[in-house]
Amino acid sequence: MNKFKKVVAVALSAVTVASVGVVGGSISVGASGTGAGLAEYALNAYYEGWSYVWGGTEPGAVDCSGLIWSYCGGDRLNMRDDAIANGRDWGYVSDGIPRVHGLGLSRPNHVGVYIEDGMEVDARGSDYGVCYQQIGENGYNNWDCWFKLTAVSYPENGWENFNGNYYYYENGEYVVNTSRTIDGTTYYFDSKGHSGTTPTSTSSSSSSSSDLGQGSSKSSGTTSKPTSWSKGSNDDEVIKIQERLAELGYYDGAIDGIFGDKTDAAFRAFQAAAGLTVDGIAGSDREVLYSDNAPAAKTEAPAPVEEEKTEEPAEQPAEQPATEAPAEETTAAEEENLDIIVIETGTFSDEVATVQAKLVELGYFGLEPTGLYGDFTTEAIANFQMANGLESTGLLDTTTYMLLFSDDAVVSEIPAVGAVAEEAPAEEVPAEEAAPEEPVVEEAAAVEEVAEPAADPIVESMTPVQSIASTAPAVKSSEYAATASNSVAKANEVTAKALEKSSNIVPTANTADVKRSANIWLWLILVAAILGIVAVVMLIVTKKQNGTRKQKKMSTRAKLNTRW
Repeated sequence: MNKFKKVVAVALSAVTVASVGVVGGSISVGASGTGAGLAEYALNAYYEGWSYVWGGTEPGAVDCSGLIWSYCGGDRLNMRDDAIANGRDWGYVSDGIPRVHGLGLSRPNHVGVYIEDGMEVDARGSDYGVCYQQIGENGYNNWDCWFKLTAVSYPENGWENFNGNYYYYENGEYVVNTSRTIDGTTYYFDSKGHSGTTPTSTSSSSSSSSDLGQGSSKSSGTTSKPTSWSKGSNDDEVIKIQERLAELGYYDGAIDGIFGDKTDAAFRAFQAAAGLTVDGIAGSDREVLYSDNAPAAKTEAPAPVEEEKTEEPAEQPAEQPATEAPAEETTAAEEENLDIIVIETGTFSDEVATVQAKLVELGYFGLEPTGLYGDFTTEAIANFQMANGLESTGLLDTTTYMLLFSDDAVVSEIPAVGAVAEEAPAEEVPAEEAAPEEPVVEEAAAVEEVAEPAADPIVESMTPVQSIASTAPAVKSSEYAATASNSVAKANEVTAKALEKSSNIVPTANTADVKRSANIWLWLILVAAILGIVAVVMLIVTKKQNGTRKQKKMSTRAKLNTRW
C-alpha cells in the first residue's frame, strides 16, 4: 500500500510540474533597469538579429514581451495594466509620445519599446524577428498607448547617455532645440536632443543612474561607443561616413556629423550598389564602405553627354538631324551606365511600402501602401522620374531612390496613379459607352440580317465598305470591354496583394492564441494519461488484494473440511 501511495504522489507532482510549464509565463520576476538601458538593449537585439520564438525570454530568442522581460523582469503578461495599476505615467500615442527613452508601447496582444525620435523596436513574428522602424510606417506598428514600465527607472533631471549621445533631462523629458549652462559650461542641444559637447561631469545625472538593482549592469550610465550608426546618430564616426559617401559620389550634403535624411538616403544607395541589406544602418557595412573595393555611384557619366548636346547645336543650328544624333548617343550612354536597381519589380517587402508612402506624400501614388512593387508603383515611379528630369523607366535605381528621399524631390502636378485608376471608370467609360449604345443595336440587327441569308449569294455581293461599317461598332465595343476587364484585373491584383500582406502580418496574435491552446491541450492529454496510469495501477492492486483474500477463505474452508 505504501508503494501505491508513492506512485500517486509522483503522478500528482508530474501534474503540478506540467501546470507550471503551461502557466509559468505569468510569474513576475523582480528585476530592474533604466529607460535608456532598455532602449539600448532592444536596439542591440535588432542589430544582432535575434529570432522570434513564442514564449521565448532568453537573449537571442524572444517574443514581444520576452524582449522586455529578459532585460528588466516585471509582469510579463500584463505590462501596461500593471504599470497603470502601479500609478506609472501613460497616455495615447495619438496625443504624442514624451521625449523619454525606453517607454513601453502597446496595442492589443503586442508590446514594443520606444527608442527616440519616433522610432521603436519590437519582436514581431517568426517571419520578421526583431524589427526597428518608424512608428506608423506600416499597419503593424500603429501603437495605441505608451507607458512607463513598472520595473524600469526613468530620469527626471540630469544627464543621460544613450547610444553614444548625451541628453539632458528636465521634468522627466530631455530638452531639444535649446541651450543650458550647467556647472559653468554652456551646452547646446539640437532637434534630436543631442548635446554638441560631451559633459565634463555627469555626477548630477538622472536619479535613475544609481540604485538600479539587478539591471545596473545593463544601465547606460557608463560611456560606451556605439557599434552602429543610423538615422538620428550624431558623432565623429558619422563625419567619416559622410566623407566616404561623398568621395564615392553618393552624398553631396554638408559634412556635419548628423545622420539625417540625406545621409540615410545616400547610405541606402551605397548598400544597394554593394549588394548589402538596404536598411540604412551603418554597422559592419562600414568595412565595405571604407574598403578599396567599395562601389562608386554611377551618376556622373551622363554629364559629358550633356556638354556634347550643347556644343553640336551651336555648330549646326540650322540642321534638324544634328539635334537628333546627340539624343541617340545620350540614350546609348545612359544604357551603358544604368544605375543599380535598388528594388526589383515584383518585390513584396516593407521597404517597398516605405517607398510607396513617400510617393503618396509627394502626390504620385493614390493608394494605401501595400508593400508590392506592381504596375501602379511602376507607373508612379515613372511619373516621378519624368517630373524630376530623370529617364522615365519605372525602375527604382539609386539615382531615383536618392532623389525621392531628398529635399529636392518635386511634388506631383498630375493626379496620383491610384486616384486616376479609380475615377476613370466613373467618368470616362460611361461617357464613351453612352455614344455607341445605338450602334450596338444596329450591329445586332446587322448580324441578324447577315446570319439569316448565310447561304444566299447576296451576302457575297456585299461591298467592303458595307462590311467594315457593320463590324466597326463591334470592334469599338470589344475595346471598351477589354479596357473594363483590364481595370477590374488591376483592382483585383492590388486587393489580393493587400490581403496577402495583411494575412502575413495580422495573424501573429491569432498564432499566439493557437499555440497557447495547443499547449493547454497537451497539458490535458498529459493529465489524462497520468490519471489513466493511476487508475490501472489501482485496479491491479485491488485485483491482487481480492485474489489473496479469496485464497485465504478457500484454504480456511479446506482445513475445516479435513477436520470434520
